[in-house]
Amino acid sequence: MRIVEFPSRAEWPDLVRRPSLDTFALYASVADILQRVRVQGDAALYDYTREFDGVELSELAVLNNEFDLAESLVPNELKAAISVAAANIEKFHMAESTASYEVETTPGVFCSKRWLPIERVGIYIPAGSAPLFSTVLMLAIPARLAGCREIVLCSPPQANGAIDPAVLYTARMCGVTKVFKVGGAQAIAAMAFGTETIPKVFKVFGPGNQYVTEAKLQIMRSGIGIDMPAGPSEVAILADETCEPEFVAADLLSQAEHGADSQVILVTTSRSVLAETLACIERQVAALPRSETARSALDNSTAVLVDSINTGLELLNHYAPEHLIVATENAQDDAEKIINAGSIFIGNYSCESAGDYASGTNHTLPTNGAARAYSGVSVLSFMKAITYQLITADGIKGLGPVIATMAAAERLDAHKNAVTIRLERLAKEGL
Repeated sequence: MRIVEFPSRAEWPDLVRRPSLDTFALYASVADILQRVRVQGDAALYDYTREFDGVELSELAVLNNEFDLAESLVPNELKAAISVAAANIEKFHMAESTASYEVETTPGVFCSKRWLPIERVGIYIPAGSAPLFSTVLMLAIPARLAGCREIVLCSPPQANGAIDPAVLYTARMCGVTKVFKVGGAQAIAAMAFGTETIPKVFKVFGPGNQYVTEAKLQIMRSGIGIDMPAGPSEVAILADETCEPEFVAADLLSQAEHGADSQVILVTTSRSVLAETLACIERQVAALPRSETARSALDNSTAVLVDSINTGLELLNHYAPEHLIVATENAQDDAEKIINAGSIFIGNYSCESAGDYASGTNHTLPTNGAARAYSGVSVLSFMKAITYQLITADGIKGLGPVIATMAAAERLDAHKNAVTIRLERLAKEGL
């Protein structure tokens, strides 16, 4: 990790810059993939699976016998853990309000809003370096709670041509309706445009690498909704002398092991905490099976020594991390001063892994600074709202002159006429 002591505010943008690929090359490469899938459909998906995953498939769809086999391969201990996590996730997400409501804004004018499920949604489950069955829970459960009629899942196949058993087991348990063996930008294209086998969806969800994120951004131009620009994982930690450096190191590594393009940031007011944490990282990373990946991510990462907690809070609000751990003496109060973050973990025992798996909150969160404007996935992410207005004769008589005056001021005479013609009819009928 790069170490920076007491940086000026002018240095902050460079200090927290995320790792990225060449944007022009990335855009062009993904655009080519999307166009080929749009034109060639399944044929392109088979070719890309052979090229990128090294797998020769005879069928894109996961069949019933594959779900049955997957269920038999998942250990009972893991099944029990998944059940606990699913219950917590469902409990937290069910508390979200999706209630419709009506307001009489002025006498005789009734305005209402009704939340409806998106009919067909697509969820992407990464599996390049690790199959993220936990992401199935985070996406399929709120989709089911929202009432989505069809939940389509795409995930890259393993070397044996099958999707990871835990992913399939969790998908069936959570009510996913169709699963396909497709990964990367080509999976996003397939769900956005539809192919001979994969149905077109109306909104795409799920994290992924920069190719997946770029694909999601590009399909928006075709009118397909996306959850958010959720790219490579990141975590930031604000720590003072009351933290546990061993815990801090473990939390930093828990995100660093996601991928070489992940990023972790440590912000601390204590020089000794910084030194101890770095020493703990060296001890812990050596024992990790994914140590090489974690070390690559650490090369993208920074440890920052600041002069006060308030300075650290300002820096982190500027960074807008996907995950933020606050391990300070007044962690609860400090956490409330954060306005830009995907999800916040308060205190020494609130490890980020809890949110990734089983505490109940959603782990599909905005990255790359998008937390300044985006929220994490929720039940409402899988719904859309329609507004209604019912205006009575008395209502148009009361509100009509206001509408007519405003329309005339904007020189939109047809808008004004739509009101005055009604007012004239009411006057003629003596109403």
